[in-house]
Amino acid sequence: MPLLGAHISISQGIDKAILRGSEIGCEVIQIFTRFRQTWKAKDLQSDEIDRFKSTLKDHRLNVVAIHGSYLINLASPERRKRYASISLLKREMDWADRLDIPYVVVHPGSHMGDGEERGIDRVVSSLDRLFSSNLSIKSMLLIETTAGQGNSLGYKFEHIGIILERCHYRDRLGVCLDTCHIYSAGYDFRNKEGYKRVIDEFEREIGLENLCLFHLNDSKAKLGSRIDRHTHIGEGNIGLKGFSNLLNDPLFSNHPFLIETPKGKDEDGIDYDRKNLIILRSLIGRERDDHL
Repeated sequence: MPLLGAHISISQGIDKAILRGSEIGCEVIQIFTRFRQTWKAKDLQSDEIDRFKSTLKDHRLNVVAIHGSYLINLASPERRKRYASISLLKREMDWADRLDIPYVVVHPGSHMGDGEERGIDRVVSSLDRLFSSNLSIKSMLLIETTAGQGNSLGYKFEHIGIILERCHYRDRLGVCLDTCHIYSAGYDFRNKEGYKRVIDEFEREIGLENLCLFHLNDSKAKLGSRIDRHTHIGEGNIGLKGFSNLLNDPLFSNHPFLIETPKGKDEDGIDYDRKNLIILRSLIGRERDDHL
């Protein structure tokens, strides 16, 4: 069965994310570190690690991923920004390792108008630099598919395939597929035929063996718009059929699926994360794409 969960806040302590995730029915969760929007923050303390691991033992869920800071840009043409990004990512991977979290998710970055080819070259160089000085870290780095907004790389499967192929530390890399992002980038998986085309292209350009994690988000934006706007499951332009196709594919029956949909409560006071997870679970076991 697919493992379902959500991105959860670490407000008031990283151990509190486990409690929040458990309360809304998560089997898996993703968190930020304290570096989400800042270059400098208090480092992880030993007592925090102890509380985190102790709390985790008492709850039936797994923390599968850290989402990398939004400040990171491995493709930046500015050397200082690129090296700062590598340094920050190294610290976040250290967090993952110390907390026994298997994955760190990062966007490839933006070429800032310098061109996709040069941007991809810089991503590869940045990754090689990161791993060459970080050999003891066991956690894997997952490159996330993007919508392609602005000058972002990763909106084509080809981009990520090239990065994986050229990196000297390929065994340290995997891929996170975001449904909102690939839909906005032009990959239509809403019906069986389209779904097959998308999966076949992913296999051809990247390889399904590299796909480790899913972000399940519906899209406010239209197909191919290259605009990144997440919304609740079934309320956007993807609709339920696309999510049913993924959740009922035997290829992904043991993969973790995480929502990053808007937070809050609906008009009946029901937590949106809980509601979205209930909807996703209701799709499991239905024949793909039919009767939705």
